Amino acid sequence: MSSPSVSNLPKLEESLPVIDSARQAYLDQVKLLSDRIVKAQQPIRILDAINWDDSIKEHFFAHQCQQLPPVDQAYYQKRPLRFEPSPLKREFHDIEREITRTLGQLNPLANIMRRMCREYQTVIRMLEKRGTEDFADYAQELYGSSSDVFHAGDPTIAQLGEMVEETLSNLLEHQSMQEDARTIEAADAVAWLNARAQDAFPNAGVRVILDDGIASDAAAGNDYIKIRKGATFNLRDLEILEVHEGWVHLGTTLNGMSQPYCTFLSKGPPSATITQEGLAVLTEILTLRSGPRRLHKLISRVRAVTLAEQGANFCDVFHYLREHDLDAEQSYIVASRVFRGSTPTGAPFTKDITYIKGFILTYNYLRIAVAQGKLDRLPLLFLGKTVLEDMRVLADLVEEGTVVAPTFIPPYLKDCKGLATWLSFSRFIGNLNFSQLEADYGQII
Repeated sequence: MSSPSVSNLPKLEESLPVIDSARQAYLDQVKLLSDRIVKAQQPIRILDAINWDDSIKEHFFAHQCQQLPPVDQAYYQKRPLRFEPSPLKREFHDIEREITRTLGQLNPLANIMRRMCREYQTVIRMLEKRGTEDFADYAQELYGSSSDVFHAGDPTIAQLGEMVEETLSNLLEHQSMQEDARTIEAADAVAWLNARAQDAFPNAGVRVILDDGIASDAAAGNDYIKIRKGATFNLRDLEILEVHEGWVHLGTTLNGMSQPYCTFLSKGPPSATITQEGLAVLTEILTLRSGPRRLHKLISRVRAVTLAEQGANFCDVFHYLREHDLDAEQSYIVASRVFRGSTPTGAPFTKDITYIKGFILTYNYLRIAVAQGKLDRLPLLFLGKTVLEDMRVLADLVEEGTVVAPTFIPPYLKDCKGLATWLSFSRFIGNLNFSQLEADYGQII
């Protein structure tokens, strides 16, 4: 599949409609308030505030992976936040009140902006409670729980994890599912990704850089992707990073930063994380970049969160992962992601369910949009850091000119004939009795 491009599209100023003075005054007020939200959230860096440093990992492996990591509330107190919580909570409260005073109580756009203010206040409260039981309660409020259901009558996220894990255990035993060794060094990965990023985002100033300060192998920022020094990759890894970190995380950020008034769309609170990560995983799968090993990694995170919510400690989760086809390094990474911000015996930080939770929710959104013939809604997922619950409002805002349509749209949504054809069958196929299918096809497979 070819890389997407933002060339040959109209410049922003050429696409904006001519508006009267009253309308312009309203839009100026929206931008003022939106900019205040963007500025207020700048010092909040959730992962920086909760990640464990390398000494914790060294201690764990030095004790043969049998002793709980030395992380408690005092550990976090030695790492102060980059902001003063009380004044920042007050700032979001003041912005929320100003939104109501200037945009109105029932304005749909005001509702989105007020919710963001309240959400950031919850984030601050969560970070204030690092290393305590309250931390996990706030995490569940923001990201959800493995015991949540997708829709009424559906299995829980935890049950989905169990079902997919069982399927993957059969797949991963097959020789054809083995992946190439990771022999591509970080510097070469940077060069490869830089070339692909320039194709996707010409003249956007996008860059891929080496970084030794991130915990994961890669992370996207406003106009860059960081690659961790010392990490190694295979080609499939890089193709996943191209679409996950590049097309989705970077693309939605650039589209959000291009918004003339709703600048808050360039920043993603936790509710947007669910849609963002779900859209990224969905894009991996729809473009055939993903594979069973990648899915196994994501499902392992769901299983780890589930176990921790059921009372397992760090060592329990680590050894469970070791017994389920993850090496020691990966098992530590997954377990530490789940317990970061908490303690090795505490309830989890539940962000890692958002990949699968968001994938299911976003996939269902695409299915329903196609079934209802609303294909124009699909590219709007890339307007910025969107939340599924806001999509109808955002579509109305695009129509009225308050929000501009996305400049960057990946190929599978720019021309969605193939996607629409495939999804047209999904409703019927999804209703087939799989147990009966297994029985019938068991005679011929």
